[in-house]
Amino acid sequence: MASSINTSSHTTSVSGSDNGNYRFALVSLTSLFFMWGFITCLNDILIPHLKAVFSLNYTQAMLIQFCFFGAYFLVSIPAGQLVKRLGYQKGIVTGLVIASIGCGLFYPAASLATYGLFLGALFVLASGITILQVAANPYVNALGSAETASSRLNLTQAFNSLGTTVAPFFGSILILSVAATASSELAQANAEAEVVKLPYLLLAAALAVLAIIFAKLDLPVIREHTETTDGVQTHLGKTSALQSTHLVLGAVGIFVYVGAEVSIGSFLVNFLGESHIVGMPEEQAAHYIAYYWGGAMVGRFIGSAVMQKIPAGTVLAFNAFMAALLVLVAMTTSGSIAMWAILGVGLFNSIMFPTIFSLALRDLGPHTSQGSGILCLAIVGGAIVPLLQGVLADNLGIQLAFILPVVCYGFILFYGARGSKM
Repeated sequence: MASSINTSSHTTSVSGSDNGNYRFALVSLTSLFFMWGFITCLNDILIPHLKAVFSLNYTQAMLIQFCFFGAYFLVSIPAGQLVKRLGYQKGIVTGLVIASIGCGLFYPAASLATYGLFLGALFVLASGITILQVAANPYVNALGSAETASSRLNLTQAFNSLGTTVAPFFGSILILSVAATASSELAQANAEAEVVKLPYLLLAAALAVLAIIFAKLDLPVIREHTETTDGVQTHLGKTSALQSTHLVLGAVGIFVYVGAEVSIGSFLVNFLGESHIVGMPEEQAAHYIAYYWGGAMVGRFIGSAVMQKIPAGTVLAFNAFMAALLVLVAMTTSGSIAMWAILGVGLFNSIMFPTIFSLALRDLGPHTSQGSGILCLAIVGGAIVPLLQGVLADNLGIQLAFILPVVCYGFILFYGARGSKM
């Protein structure tokens, strides 16, 4: 019954709400999902790159992810309020502008070769991406019926995965390959710091162009999700998204999922470089990150179709079980078996974020923007879990440290099987 109420409100509250308008909006939004996937995955190239430049240990190197995903913790709630007042389209434009500025700040950071400035630039960039996440995810969720929300969000997130698949090739060519061409230790350090200028200036320009385009587009308005002036809004007897158990548990699910996904991606290059795994040099190993993120892209296209027939929670629980199993195989084996097991996790990661997100936002009505902000705040798991895994790697070794993602996938299995229905 709740789903039918939600679907009906979508139909009547969207200006120009014909299917053509929905399709145009969804097609436009795929460019955003591609861009922030691309940018986020470049962190997996930056980590081994800056680790070498500044002679960092694993814990220090994971500060890259801590600063990037820490922005989600600080910015998500204000971003939810911003999007609720401005609407989804203006929120998207604001996020693009801030992200463009963040990319531009890599130029002075590289010129001065200062690790702290790199972290600051990442924080600004991530703040813009946070606003994009808060605006774009619930917007896609609302552009159609509630019953197909998980399928729809998985489809657009597949283009996010396309960005993460392309990024490692881009990063390995323009960033990591410089290590092989430097003629001395000092020249190598300077070259490795300077080499990030071009990639991030190109990204700054691309984001600025997207901001201009989205400012001009005529996109549907979801009126039931916008701010009103008549005081506290009540929906299904609730005055806050936090009163919905499935939203709160979904936030925990987002926290542990992003933490597990980012932890695995962040350690892939170093894991594949271990002598008892495959002993790959960084530049070569960076290419294999594409298999991890490419699996996520393929899985989202498959998941979008599967969830037209099978309940989203069931698919989520199955994927969490398979991901945990593959990580355990990677922990307890060596050589190519361990390598392909850890890379295969990407296929089962695929549907987790969009599925948890859509299940958690179910039936929130006017509290959807608040709920989206809370869920995006939980993306801070990408800052905390990799840092904890870095501590484990320094003390137990990189292979045993993967026990942390296994625990994360255990909670996701629970959420898919039961927590999302509470």
